[in-house]
Amino acid sequence: MMKVRLNRRNVQVALLRRNMSQNMMASRTGLSSGYLSQLMCGTRYASPRARRKIMELLSPMTFDDLFTIEEDDEPAGG
Repeated sequence: MMKVRLNRRNVQVALLRRNMSQNMMASRTGLSSGYLSQLMCGTRYASPRARRKIMELLSPMTFDDLFTIEEDDEPAGG
C-alpha cells in the first residue's frame, strides 16, 4: 500500500517564508495541532483531507513540494 508523508523541511521553509507558526498553520487548515505535529514529526501519514488543506494554505507549492509517497511494508489488512 502507498502512503503519503509530509516533507517536513519544505513545509518548515514555507512557514518561515510566510511568517507563520505551526500552530497558525493548524488553525488555518482546520487540523488539530496534535495531528499536524504528528505529520511534521513523521509519525503519521497525511490523509487526503489533510493534504488538500495543506496544499490550499501553502499554494502555489505543489503536492511534490509538500509530500513524498512511500511504500508501506505492512501487509493489507493488518
